Amino acid sequence: MSPRVLIADKLSPAAVEIFKARGVDADVKTGLTKDELLKIIADYDGLAVRSATKADKDVIAAAKNMKVIGRAGIGVDNVDIPAATAAGIVVMNTPFGNSITTAEHAIALMFALARQLPQADLSTQAGKWEKNRFMGVELSGKTLGLIGAGNIGSIVADRANGLKMKVIAYDPFLSPERAVEIGVEKVELDDLLARADVITLHTPLTDKTRNILSAEALAKAKKGVFIINCARGGLVDEAALRAGLDSGAIGGAAFDVFVEEPAKENLLFGAPNFIATPHLGASTLEAQENVALQVAEQMADYLLTGAVTNALNSPSVTADEAPKLKPFVALAEKLGAFAGQMVDVGIKAIDVAYEGEVSRLNVKPMTATALAGVLRPMLAEVNMVSAPAVAKERGITVSESRQESSPVYDSLMRITVTTELGKRAFAGAIVGGKPRVVEVKGMELDSPFLPAMIYVNNLDKPGFIGALGALLSEAGINIATFNLGRVDAGDDAIALVGVDQPLSADLLAKVRWLPHVKEARVLVF
Repeated sequence: MSPRVLIADKLSPAAVEIFKARGVDADVKTGLTKDELLKIIADYDGLAVRSATKADKDVIAAAKNMKVIGRAGIGVDNVDIPAATAAGIVVMNTPFGNSITTAEHAIALMFALARQLPQADLSTQAGKWEKNRFMGVELSGKTLGLIGAGNIGSIVADRANGLKMKVIAYDPFLSPERAVEIGVEKVELDDLLARADVITLHTPLTDKTRNILSAEALAKAKKGVFIINCARGGLVDEAALRAGLDSGAIGGAAFDVFVEEPAKENLLFGAPNFIATPHLGASTLEAQENVALQVAEQMADYLLTGAVTNALNSPSVTADEAPKLKPFVALAEKLGAFAGQMVDVGIKAIDVAYEGEVSRLNVKPMTATALAGVLRPMLAEVNMVSAPAVAKERGITVSESRQESSPVYDSLMRITVTTELGKRAFAGAIVGGKPRVVEVKGMELDSPFLPAMIYVNNLDKPGFIGALGALLSEAGINIATFNLGRVDAGDDAIALVGVDQPLSADLLAKVRWLPHVKEARVLVF
C-alpha cells in the first residue's frame, strides 16, 4: 500500500506532482478546522504544512500512523517538536529554499526607506505633488551593518557590495576567512552601531539575540540610522525603537516581522518614517515553489527509503545502527550544548575526538549532533543535518579524530572548540547508561547533565564552596548536585553545580563577585 500524505496548507501544485511521481498518494485539504483535522489525521503517514496548520500535541496524539511532518519553510513554531519526537515522528523543514527572496525583501525595504517610497506614493496619489518634501539619500557609499552573516546575510552582503556600499558584519560565528570571501569587514557590535548608516538583521531569535538592538544598543547607534528587520520579531526593542523614531535619533525603520503576529496593532505603527509589511520575506512565487519542491522530495525520500534530510529531531542513522548510537548521540548533544554555552567569541574550528569503543561506530551522526549543540545557542534553528553546512558557510573547520583505546573509560568523546582567543576542550562519557561530563579545561570531574546548572571557574582557595553555598541558600536556590575538579591546591579549579531552577542575572552577577571567581555561567540542558 502506498504511503499517504496530507497537504494541509496551500503548496505549489508541483509538490503534488512530485509525490505522485514518486508513488506517494497526496491529498490536498486546506483550511481545515482543528476538529476536522483530528478526524482524518490518523489516515495519513505524512503531513505537509506551511505556517497555518497547527500540528500541536492533540493533532500528533491523533496521528496514529504519522511518520513525518514536513514544513515548507524554516520556522516550525506551529509544530510541537517534543510531542512529535516522543511519538517517533520525524519533523523536517526546508531551511534554504527562501533565502534569496528574504534577502531581496531586505534590500527592497532599504531602498523604500532611503527614498521614502510608501509615503511619496500616498502623497502623489492624493494629488499633492510634494516634490520638495521627500528628500532621499543615496545608498552608494553608505555603510551597511549586518547583524548575522549566515546564508541570508551573505546574500544581502553580495547585493549591497553591488550597490557600492561598504559592508560590515557582526556575527560571532563568522571567521575572518569567510568574511573576506563574502566581502564584508568583521566587527564587534559596538563598532557596527557606531559606523553603520543602515542596519539589517539576519539572525534567529535566541536567548542571546533577543533584543540584541536594545534601548542601550540603539543609544549607541549612529544618528539617523535606518534599521531593517526581516528576520524575527523580538530582535529589536520595539518601544525603544519607537522612541528613537519619534525623537529623530533613528532616521527610519522597516519591519517585516514583529514580536506579536499577526500584528493587527503595534506601537511602531504610525511612527515617523516607519514601513511595515506583513511577514512577506518568503512570499514570492519562486520561493514558495522552491520550498514546496524541497519538502515533497524530502518527505517522499523518508517515506520510501528512510533517508532523512533537514530533520530537526532525528539523527541520520540506519535502523541497524540506531540502538548502538542512541546513548552516544545523547552524549554528543549534551556535550555540544555545554561547549556552545561556554563560547562567546568567533569560532574558528571544532574537533570531535572519539576514544575507545565509540571510535569503531558510525560517528557522523554524533559529530553532526555535537556540532549542532555547539552552534545552537546563537543559531536556534540549526539541526544535526544543517549544522555542517552552517559551519561551512561561516568558515568553521570541522574535524573528527579516532583513537581505538581510552585510558579510563570504555568510550570517551572530547569536543575541542578553537576560537579567536584560544582552545577549550570538554570531554564526556556514558556512565551507567547516562551522559556525563568527565573533563573541562583539562581538569577531571564527574558530573551529570541537569536541566539547570552553574559553571564556576575559580582559584582553589579555602572558603569558596561555603561562600557559593551560602549565596545560593540565601537566594532560595536548592543544590541538586555539586561536582568539583582542580589542577592542584591553590591553583585553577572548576565547579559544576546542578540547581533546581536557573539563576537570575542578578544572582549570577553576585556569584561572579565572590572572592577568587574567574568565570561563572548559567548552563541549561
